Amino acid sequence: MKNHGAVADVLAGGGMMGELMRALDWSRTPVGPVEGWPQSLRTSVSILLNSRFPMMIHWGPELTQFYNDAYVPSLGSKHPGALGQAAQPWWAEIWDVLEPMFERVLAGEATWYENQLFLPNRKGFIEEAYFTLSHSPIRDETGGVGGIFLAVHETTGRVVGERRLRALKELSEAASGQPTAEAACREAVRVLEGHRYDIPFALLYLTDAREGQLRRVATLGVEETSPAAPERVSLSEGEDAECPWPLGAIARTGEVHTLTDVPARAGHLSGGPWPEVPHTALVLPVGREGEETAAGVLVVGVSPRRALDAEYQNFLTLVAAQVATAIASARRAEEERRRTEALAELDRAKTEFFTHVSHELRTPLTLMLGPLEDALGDTAHTLPDAQRERVELAHRGAQRLLKLVNALLDFSRVSAGRMHTTFELTDLSALTAGLASSFEALMKRAGLRLVVDCPPLPEAVWVDREAWEKIVLNLVSNAFKFTSTGEVRVSLRWLGGTVELMVADTGTGIPEEELPRVFERFHRVSGAQGRSFEGSGIGLALVEELVKLHGGGVRVESAVGQGSTFFVSLPTGNTHLARERLGPARTKAPTTARAAAFVEEAEGWLDDGSGPTSRAGTHPAPMRGHVLLAEDNADMRNHVRRLLEEGGYTVQAVADGRAALEATRARPPDVVLSDVMMPGLDGFGLLRELKADARTASVPVILLSARAGEEATVEGLGAGASDYLVKPFSARELLARVEGTVKTARARADLDAFAGRIAHDLRNLLSPLTMIGAQVRATSDERAKRAGERLERVTRRAYNLLDGMLAFSLAGGAVKSSGGTTSVPAVAADVVEDLSGLREQIQAELDIIGVEDVNVALPRGLLYVVLLNLVSNALKFMEGRPVRRVELTTQTSGDQCALVVKDTGPGIAPGALRNIFEPFYRAPDAKASGHGIGLATVQRIVKVYGGEVAVSSVVGQGSTFTVRLPCRPTSRV
Repeated sequence: MKNHGAVADVLAGGGMMGELMRALDWSRTPVGPVEGWPQSLRTSVSILLNSRFPMMIHWGPELTQFYNDAYVPSLGSKHPGALGQAAQPWWAEIWDVLEPMFERVLAGEATWYENQLFLPNRKGFIEEAYFTLSHSPIRDETGGVGGIFLAVHETTGRVVGERRLRALKELSEAASGQPTAEAACREAVRVLEGHRYDIPFALLYLTDAREGQLRRVATLGVEETSPAAPERVSLSEGEDAECPWPLGAIARTGEVHTLTDVPARAGHLSGGPWPEVPHTALVLPVGREGEETAAGVLVVGVSPRRALDAEYQNFLTLVAAQVATAIASARRAEEERRRTEALAELDRAKTEFFTHVSHELRTPLTLMLGPLEDALGDTAHTLPDAQRERVELAHRGAQRLLKLVNALLDFSRVSAGRMHTTFELTDLSALTAGLASSFEALMKRAGLRLVVDCPPLPEAVWVDREAWEKIVLNLVSNAFKFTSTGEVRVSLRWLGGTVELMVADTGTGIPEEELPRVFERFHRVSGAQGRSFEGSGIGLALVEELVKLHGGGVRVESAVGQGSTFFVSLPTGNTHLARERLGPARTKAPTTARAAAFVEEAEGWLDDGSGPTSRAGTHPAPMRGHVLLAEDNADMRNHVRRLLEEGGYTVQAVADGRAALEATRARPPDVVLSDVMMPGLDGFGLLRELKADARTASVPVILLSARAGEEATVEGLGAGASDYLVKPFSARELLARVEGTVKTARARADLDAFAGRIAHDLRNLLSPLTMIGAQVRATSDERAKRAGERLERVTRRAYNLLDGMLAFSLAGGAVKSSGGTTSVPAVAADVVEDLSGLREQIQAELDIIGVEDVNVALPRGLLYVVLLNLVSNALKFMEGRPVRRVELTTQTSGDQCALVVKDTGPGIAPGALRNIFEPFYRAPDAKASGHGIGLATVQRIVKVYGGEVAVSSVVGQGSTFTVRLPCRPTSRV
């Protein structure tokens, strides 16, 4: 019979387990009733029940089990049945591990185990679990070991979590940086081979979009010949039915599928380190991110000894994400490699092309230079002055072309690794000083100081003499090109193991953001202010390559507005050079021909072209007009000027766009003839400046450029040029283009003057009619009043039309109203009424929608002309269209007003849009009649009064013209 007092005392407290222990009939257990327990057991159980740490006691020969609330989670389904029962039957699945542990403790030894693996069956399956535990012997009253005190903490979550983090880390490190997507997949699966506790088997497929299939690239724990690992699976819906996994659906939808019937689908697959067969697997998409299909699909088995909880599923999802990242990285690397290979191939092809072209050009150049030099040096048959000037010009041009060809050939050889170099011991100081001094006379002419500081060096230096000459000449000529005041300094210093060349200038300097690209081939510093825009863009790139051939380096320091310093450093001695490239020392002066070519080219940058040519006036002809010529190449400038002067034009020649702009504003010419590529303000910049200034907007501009082809011509004409002339051009073509442009400009001026005179005369005739109308309207007779009103209305509209004639003549000049404004609604109403007949004839709708009561900074007559031209133009071109509608609206924003005329006409072809505002222009497919000056008149009026006009159009849908003008709301009283 239970002694309730004894039970309550011994088993006091303990929460849930205390209640269970107090309710249990201990007399039916191996330890017997509570009142018979020894004090050592009573004390131990009391400590256990009142502890919050997971604890268990095994007592007596049967190792009867006592445990507290904190220990319950470790028992799983064994609770509460294990309470008061012998240990061995309840832990039979792991007794082979527990028994040796217990024997040590029963022998009096305390033990400690950290993260010990146990495989208990506490959730209905053999489970992988880890515990950190301590066994202590409990002494009884006899002094022997009566039981075992177990303090335990389950560490399964930490052990498994750390293991999975290691797997993800290894996966990231190993799979990234692979050369191909297939290699990344194989490497990922290789890493997973070491983590089969969590992934007992895996299949990895890549999407082949072109084939419409998924292709197997790697397997783990599955034979490649197994039906569970098909080599290819269709992406199409319904065509992957024979595959045990829903691969196609996963790739298409991007959803994760959990399969719990793996044996039925794929047979008995590997459980990794465990003997059990996995029953669960996850099928995960590998990368999707907005793509139509995933990059691949990953099938992973779930460990048969771990439950698929949220942490496990999240881990497998992260594995798929890591594989996706590795695939994406590999594909980016593949794409970059293909792009790099394509660029390298393009570079090789370009180098080969330059090599062949350079070789091919040298033959005709030789045939050109030989006869030219013979003619110039022929003392027996000396050339007349006029012919000598022309031959010298041709000889300079051929020499410059030869220099460019040689530079291209050198660069292509260096790039292809075919540059033949012979290094010899050289007195580098003497060689460098001689090369730099060849520029001395030129520097003096330019007002610059040349400082050559090349003291004797302690020993000779191994260099390729020709390469060194090109290095020095390129750097000095470059310094001269970008220095207009101050000095150019060339110095050489011995620095022990190296020798350093410095070429410093006080020129324009290089912006900091441009410094990293200075030595790139064909790169030009944006906005550089030099003596000329000319150059191949390979000079500094060639310098760098030639320095590298010497085992040296080149760098630059620069500050905008202060100058630049280029440093070339060469190692001394010859241990860095290939022995087969070393040659005997020679006594050889600098190549004067090469230095002369550089100096001669630089002389062309010096001439500002402001003075007359030696041929000016030798062929007098009637003056046909004044031309402003802008060209930075001195020979080309003098050549074109001579041709124009012989053609009967006066010419003012300048060397850059800024000078051309100032000259045009000071004395507007009949035509501006400008090169496109010039230092500072280029041809397109000059064109924009001229068109933006009312004083010069009407001056025609012809652009000269070496860029050939329709695209270049369209760009030039689209920018507002009157004509575009491609170099090389003949004298006849040049004169014909200039003459045509001048005649057109004068015809427009004559038309303007004629329109002005006619309008003035007609206005004089209308004045009496205006007065008569006012007098008749003032009478008391109603019929007479109405007649007077009609006469005034007709006279006012006649004035509006005359204003249109005057507009074309005045809009391009400086005549402008002083502050006058006009009400838009009033003029719009007049236009609608005056075009009522045309509207009825075409059967079109003409609506004024939302025209705000605002005044625009435009005289009434000119606003009438603008709206009349736009609306009538829209009506005329809608005849025969299925929908015929014109809308006139206004939109105001701040101090700007937009007048919008929108129609449902045939639209304007893109090719015609760029010319639509040109005087006398008619689109090729235009069906309506007209004089061709309506839209040109609109543009000229709007521009003079500080506005702009634009057009947008879609063929077959209609056009929208938008006029923007300064405005202010109408005053209300």
